[in-house]
Amino acid sequence: MANENLESKRWLIAGAAVIIQLCLGTVYAWSVFKNPLMKMHGWDGKTVQYTFMILMGIIGLAAAFGGTLVDKKGPRFVATIGGILFGIGTLVAGYADQMGNIALLYLGFGVICALGNGFGYVTPIATLIRWFPDKRGLVTGLAVMGFGAGAFFMGKIAPLMIKSFQQIDPTGKIIASGVSTTWYIWGVIFLVLVTGSAQFFKNPPAGWLPKGFKPAANATVCSAADSFTFGEAVKRPQWWMLWSMLCLNVSAGLGLISQHSPLAQDIYKKTMGLTGDLTVEQIAVVAAAGGAVVAYAAIFNGLGRLFWAKISDNIGRKMVFLIMFATQAVLYLLIAKGYVASYYLFMIVSCYLLACYGGGFATMPAFCADSFGPACIGKVYGFMLTAWSAAGLIGPYVFEVFKPQALFIAAGLLTVGFFIALVYKAPKGKNA
Repeated sequence: MANENLESKRWLIAGAAVIIQLCLGTVYAWSVFKNPLMKMHGWDGKTVQYTFMILMGIIGLAAAFGGTLVDKKGPRFVATIGGILFGIGTLVAGYADQMGNIALLYLGFGVICALGNGFGYVTPIATLIRWFPDKRGLVTGLAVMGFGAGAFFMGKIAPLMIKSFQQIDPTGKIIASGVSTTWYIWGVIFLVLVTGSAQFFKNPPAGWLPKGFKPAANATVCSAADSFTFGEAVKRPQWWMLWSMLCLNVSAGLGLISQHSPLAQDIYKKTMGLTGDLTVEQIAVVAAAGGAVVAYAAIFNGLGRLFWAKISDNIGRKMVFLIMFATQAVLYLLIAKGYVASYYLFMIVSCYLLACYGGGFATMPAFCADSFGPACIGKVYGFMLTAWSAAGLIGPYVFEVFKPQALFIAAGLLTVGFFIALVYKAPKGKNA
């Protein structure tokens, strides 16, 4: 009976994890806020883009620290702190838009939100790996699927909210962007949902295993008894190879995400033959077209996390990364060469690229646990998410500063990742 109760409990925790990740993943819809902020306050693209770069740079660092706290303080504590910070940061970002203060936007959305996001992101992953030794790939994919799908809801809802709350004076001048009110509402939602879901988190009893599960004697999978500490793992070249693979995959994806809506809008205008100054109605249609690409690609960001993680249970984590690196590199080159000139074709390609981007996040926790064991996974994988921080600086910077060459650079990064994955071999257990 006790084991049946724990079986039910672990699926309840998985459900709470999905809710948390849905909320946290809304940051990937950042690009739908970019143009309204620029138009309202006269900020240039680089100035606004720094917000997203700060956010992504800090998330990975926060996840690394949060992973250590999960191992020491438990998942409920860390996830609760994450929910509070994420909600407050969103509220501060709303006030920054209302006041027209870019420094406050950096603080709210870039720093406070990022700290909460990193704490909240790593906690479900570290917790579920312990609860689901029998379904590592599937369950981590399920959890982070929510993170990818969160941008879908924000990408679809936020443009409508911004337009609804926007205020225009009789001369046609925008006097309130609508972004602040949108963020105020979402900030409260995040405080309630993330902190509420965090209360379900708890580690399984020591030595607990699912009913009927027996760890396989697999040379490529490190057991709990054979697990590496963080200090031991980080001394192995394999840890840094996995770090590099994650960084390269995320750099390409974040670069695209950071410019996704504006890029989609440009392609939409070319597809529809829209040139010159646009009417207010045309501007709204173009903005909606950009938001649609963000939203639909976000669905595949989420589904790709579940798909690739589940497939990795069958064909192996290494093979999944080889496939994702190779296919993405080719597609980025095709976009760069102008072969993806149609808006609808760009949407399809975007969906696949975001599926691979999310797939990297979903597959890597299980890859890391297979290689170094689950005992210290909070810290071992948490610090691996510093690759996310590095990618948060590399990808958005490349796509903002080197726009004509950005897609070629992304293809190059992915090619490097392919060769790292090709030569990767799992370390032998430390007691081997």
